[in-house]
Amino acid sequence: MILDRHSPVLHLVQQVRDEAHRFAVTFHRKRREIRDRNSELLDIPGIGTLTSRRLLQHFGSLQAIKQADAAALSAVVSRSQADAILRHFHGQPEDGGASQLVQID
Repeated sequence: MILDRHSPVLHLVQQVRDEAHRFAVTFHRKRREIRDRNSELLDIPGIGTLTSRRLLQHFGSLQAIKQADAAALSAVVSRSQADAILRHFHGQPEDGGASQLVQID
């Protein structure tokens, strides 16, 4: 179907097309932003993109990773990575809590 360049019907069809395109692009950008969002896991030394993706696929969420214990984390990543994750989220010292500060009055 050929419409006249100045036809109101053509302008309406073009507006519908443009709005549908805008909606699709916005939706795609939101999805990409969610997918590519920097995870707090990437702030942990020794944890890269692939490891963080594997952890999120296994546990389902960052909250579940935070609540996981060393054994559960070690099932997905190496022991040293599991220790680094626990230290990051729970504030454990490097030596696993062996050193304790003693206050002398």
